[in-house]
Amino acid sequence: MTDRRQFLKWSALGTAALATGCGTAPPPEVENVVQPTKTLPLKGPVVLSTWDHGLAANAKAWDVLKAGGSVLDAVESGVAVVESDMSNRSVGLGGMPDRDGVVTLDACIQDHEGRAGAVAFLEQIEHPISVARAIMERTPHVMLVGEGAQHWALENGFTKRSVPMDAAVRKQWEDWKKEQRYWPAPNVENHDTIGLIAVDGNGHMAGSCTTSGMAFKVHGRVGDSPIIGGGLFVDGDVGAACATGTGELVIRIAGSHTVVELMRNGVEPEEACRQAVQRILAKNPGLKDTQVGFLALRKDGAHGACSVVKGFTYALHTSEGNSLHEATFLSATP
Repeated sequence: MTDRRQFLKWSALGTAALATGCGTAPPPEVENVVQPTKTLPLKGPVVLSTWDHGLAANAKAWDVLKAGGSVLDAVESGVAVVESDMSNRSVGLGGMPDRDGVVTLDACIQDHEGRAGAVAFLEQIEHPISVARAIMERTPHVMLVGEGAQHWALENGFTKRSVPMDAAVRKQWEDWKKEQRYWPAPNVENHDTIGLIAVDGNGHMAGSCTTSGMAFKVHGRVGDSPIIGGGLFVDGDVGAACATGTGELVIRIAGSHTVVELMRNGVEPEEACRQAVQRILAKNPGLKDTQVGFLALRKDGAHGACSVVKGFTYALHTSEGNSLHEATFLSATP
């Protein structure tokens, strides 16, 4: 994956680029005109997740389903595999640090009944996705954050894990501090959340999302990944969606919720993702050097994906196997 996405290629754009969304210019022209695919529903379970690391997550989720586990168990266990991969620089304790050299984690989970749990700005806990599920099942709350979230997790059976900063990561962090540019380049492993959405053989759905967030972010920054309706949204009557990429852009349009609501109104999954991407582009005229991707899974197993620029990959696991695909996109170049 790191060969395909050369690490740490920063653009010259600063955080001021986000402010361009306030303009009134027309949306950019679509460079990749592809008719949306009408995906035929699939029989049996379907597991769908973001990026190349989704293959390992899918495999674990599929094993859980085949062993009789619930779809909620499957989506938790699937992304936990990636959280435990200390070589992954965008998920888990091996992720890139923030501006102050601290790795902070965000995650959320939701089931087909709409129950949800989330954790944000969490430190030194290997599996934030499991903390999110515990919050959902053991408290009346949806989200806990920061020191309070860690304290609650430790009270509820989780343990701290300290992971020393990798020497190569430390060098990248030290180099970054010389210029301090916050805008992540497209398809680079510094903001590649893993989102996983699934439907089991009974039509029950669940989803999970977990990340270490944008590399070198301001300490305390939280993106879309733990936001129900932003990085993840599940409606058991309709379908599920998840997002990856620059979280600020996803939050501003309640991205995953938008995709699910479009499906509720009869829009095909891929087209729903495409319309969400178009909405981001329309509200941010002239947007460059960024990536946002959406995955959608309808209750009947139909699925789709779309991204701002070329390069967003996703993993699909069905009864026919586990495979990697590239999403359709609206801009051929960053």
